Amino acid sequence: MMIFDIQRFSVQDGPGLRTTVFFKGCPLQCLWCSNPESQSALPQLLYFETRCTYCYQCVDVCPAGAIHKADDGRLILDRQQCTGCGTCVEECLAGARSISGKQMTVDEVCNIIEKDMSYYRNSGGGVTVSGGEATCQPESLVQLLVRCREMGVHTCLDTCGYADWDILREALKHVDLVLMDNKQMNTDIHKKLTGVGNERILENTARVASMGVPMVIRVPLIPGCNDSEENITQLGQFMKATGLLRVDLLPYHRFSTGKYQALGKEYKLAEIPNPDEDEVRRVANNLEALGLVVTIV
Repeated sequence: MMIFDIQRFSVQDGPGLRTTVFFKGCPLQCLWCSNPESQSALPQLLYFETRCTYCYQCVDVCPAGAIHKADDGRLILDRQQCTGCGTCVEECLAGARSISGKQMTVDEVCNIIEKDMSYYRNSGGGVTVSGGEATCQPESLVQLLVRCREMGVHTCLDTCGYADWDILREALKHVDLVLMDNKQMNTDIHKKLTGVGNERILENTARVASMGVPMVIRVPLIPGCNDSEENITQLGQFMKATGLLRVDLLPYHRFSTGKYQALGKEYKLAEIPNPDEDEVRRVANNLEALGLVVTIV
């Protein structure tokens, strides 16, 4: 399986202390994505220019000739030539370069999980599979979930919901809790924000709800994108109609802008401010007025 991070002692990805396993690859391209390195299914080179000491060792060792010294002394990376081999990372003593994405076996991931078994038991925690989108690697996802169940570990699937139903249904056989994203109720706006419509997501959400699998709807709250009264009301009505009661609000932040730069990508929401406390509380109040249980994460 292709993994880009494993975060231990997580407290925001389900109940208790958790180990969150981040799968690489995602069918969505959300404009605000806090993990832009998760979108591609392939290993990627990140170059943090502010850490660079300009020793130029990377230029000499790159086997693909993808790194060049510009006239002003800066380093230029040709991402079309870069193979993501990691040779420059090994030579970079300043830590300005890293590779996002590592092929791991289920055994390797479970060896990490085993280290935290006592924390799971004492806190009511467990393992959360996230991404990217874990259902993009269905065989590895199910294998990992099965192993976690065999170890007696609580399992949680954090998903965008944009998956083939047969894949999602198979994973749900081994899941104790689902964290299901809802980014926008209007499919046309959803497509502008994420690259895809939301019909499949809403359909899958309703299907999971009908199966009785415990589920929390998670809403990344993005000013001007999905915080309107109309959208919040439609979300609340949809949840009530499908028998869902719990919703997490995740207020927008710009902590990931450095990673966009390191990937050579443009961050398109740079001008959007973080929502203030009153704005977040307004949205929470509107959802609570519809009878929902709201947590601000």
